[in-house]
Amino acid sequence: MVRVKCLGGRELRGVLRGYDDLVNVVLEDCDEFLRDPMDMQIVTDETRKLGKVVIRGTQVSLISPEDGTEEIANPFLGADDDGED
Repeated sequence: MVRVKCLGGRELRGVLRGYDDLVNVVLEDCDEFLRDPMDMQIVTDETRKLGKVVIRGTQVSLISPEDGTEEIANPFLGADDDGED
């Protein structure tokens, strides 16, 4: 299972069945994550089934595995970053 974030904010999850050099992606058993109707910037855990989809590579901004990922601290942000050298 992979999660795909698209330009415009759409987020999809499905089984990766194929891709090409232009990052066109084929997902099977795809679900789209719905947005909060009160705040369209928030993506909820609520989904709708889409089935098999083809996503144009020009719309893909991120592809990541659904399982086995964890957020890490940004190594480029220093804890003692006060702007002075």
